[in-house]
Amino acid sequence: MAEIKRATGLLIIEVRNCNPNGDPDRESDPRTRSHDGKGIISGVSFKRKLRDLVQPDLKASDRGDVWNVICKTFTPNLDPDKYYVLENRGRDRDEITAMNKQEFQSRYWDARVFGTTFLESFKDAAEREKKEHFIRTGVAQFGLGLSVAKVRIERMTNTNKSGVQSDKDRGMAPLGDRHVEHGVYCMPFFINPSAAGKSGCDARDIELLLKLLKPAYANTKSTARNLVEVRHAWYGEHEDSLGSFSEFAFIDALTPSKNDKNNDVPSSLSMDKEYDVPQALPDTLKDRVKNFCDLSVNLPDWCKNA
Repeated sequence: MAEIKRATGLLIIEVRNCNPNGDPDRESDPRTRSHDGKGIISGVSFKRKLRDLVQPDLKASDRGDVWNVICKTFTPNLDPDKYYVLENRGRDRDEITAMNKQEFQSRYWDARVFGTTFLESFKDAAEREKKEHFIRTGVAQFGLGLSVAKVRIERMTNTNKSGVQSDKDRGMAPLGDRHVEHGVYCMPFFINPSAAGKSGCDARDIELLLKLLKPAYANTKSTARNLVEVRHAWYGEHEDSLGSFSEFAFIDALTPSKNDKNNDVPSSLSMDKEYDVPQALPDTLKDRVKNFCDLSVNLPDWCKNA
């Protein structure tokens, strides 16, 4: 089996006329940064999409088209019993708590890959110590997705022909639609093999993660989030587990910029028309980054042998 490589990545996510990540503290307005109006997509929000593609519901007999297609790209095919999702509604906490280390690690894909806060729910330190095998930190981490420029938020009232209230002959949802007109978001992600020993994560777990990045939004659409796409998923491996290049330099080199260089003015059309989008690494990084690729187009060679 292939070994897990230390890697750095950057998702370039385009949003058109929808809400990529609502803020519950602001009546589900699209998340924005307070001081400059740039749009935000949380890493937690993006990981939810990946989890839903692996196991949308604990009771679902069919895991869906994405799982069925990707599962068949592995030889042998993935065993569903080893790819349950811990962060799912209806989980049995008593059953999970009773598991030993091997059972827990072999069952929950998202815990192996992302880690879990399951430990935080135990009542006291003594109880936590008894379950030390539960995973705190996973191999893959997703950072904050931040738009290149300020975003413009539009708000509209939705109407319904049939009323919801018994004394109303029609329905209205004041400001029920809140969307970003256009935005290009950059979300960094990191693969840290140092955490694999404790989490039980292996290369097949990471290969599945990489294969889920492109279809993450296309296959989890909703009324509010109907036109979000991972346009690029840049990925580069370090030469060793200590890191062979600056992650800041990698991210900066691949971050798009507006054609007019004015990030205070929101874009309104498309990434292709309003942004300069890097397609390659600068010479200062080329020799230090291995297996550089766009995961929305192809995967690193080791995925064929994971």
